[in-house]
Amino acid sequence: MNSQNNTEKRSLRGKTVVVTGGSSGVGRATVEAFALEGCNIVIAARGKEALEDTLKLCQELEVKAIAVPTDVSVAEDVDQLVKKAILEFGRIDVWVNNAGVMASGKFEEIPMELHEQVLKTNLFGYMHGAYSVLPIFKEQNEGILINNISIGGFMPAPYSAVYSSTKFGIRGMMECLQGEISDFADIHIANLYPQIQRSTGNSHSAKYSGLDFKVPPFAADPRDTAAKILQLAKNPKKDLFPDFTSRALVNIYQMFPKSIINTASAGMRMMMKIKNAEPTSGNILQPSSEPHRIYGETILPVPSKKTKLAMVAGVTLGLAYMFFAAKSSRK
Repeated sequence: MNSQNNTEKRSLRGKTVVVTGGSSGVGRATVEAFALEGCNIVIAARGKEALEDTLKLCQELEVKAIAVPTDVSVAEDVDQLVKKAILEFGRIDVWVNNAGVMASGKFEEIPMELHEQVLKTNLFGYMHGAYSVLPIFKEQNEGILINNISIGGFMPAPYSAVYSSTKFGIRGMMECLQGEISDFADIHIANLYPQIQRSTGNSHSAKYSGLDFKVPPFAADPRDTAAKILQLAKNPKKDLFPDFTSRALVNIYQMFPKSIINTASAGMRMMMKIKNAEPTSGNILQPSSEPHRIYGETILPVPSKKTKLAMVAGVTLGLAYMFFAAKSSRK
């Protein structure tokens, strides 16, 4: 017990942290969280303007930081990111795989070029990060790789087939790598599975569904998610669901997998018939456009945390009742 408490209270001050996709959304919130802990920060993203803006945030918080233009889908870029981090700070203590993109719409209507780039950015990007930093950790005999995967690693997002495949793939890759580093007591791989975020990620995504989505009000606060990433850096854990809602959504899906995905897909089809917005490739092939900030725009005002919990608890209990009622009727 005392050992665990000491680990949780361990100071990160002076540690070097690399954050990919660090210029907006959860990535920017994560940079902020580690900066407030007094860490050395290496910010990686494609857009130079957004990088410079996030670098200013670190400077205002009076921590050492560098911004490295990086396309995580390119192995050479990630290799250079590692070299620049080592050159500047001498080591890497924590690496946060966070950069990701998404395309929604009918599978066959999204251009293949975009499907392939979603794979390269999400799955290859996390692979490149792990491939480049794990040898550094082994040389140091310590280090923490944190993967912001999302609940998409357990349940598919309707009309986002390739995005879903990357999240399932990341989870499988990291499961295997857990075994490969199991003989290094001080090297850890920690995976986070948050729900949809109230970030700019949605506004930057590619949309071929005819729908111009805004973030639902029940989405998680990116700063809360960043706090959980910070927690994993202080107290590494193989898998973590950051809140009740994330775990509940996965549990509900596992109880009714076919019903959930079919119902969600039917709802999407209905909305796609009503809406007819122009398709957009978003930030898949180019850096994210403005806004470069943590929070995105929601459909409705954001409810309180107590209201969110009550809503999720109500839905969970209702579905659980349906599940057990259905089992009883078969007897």
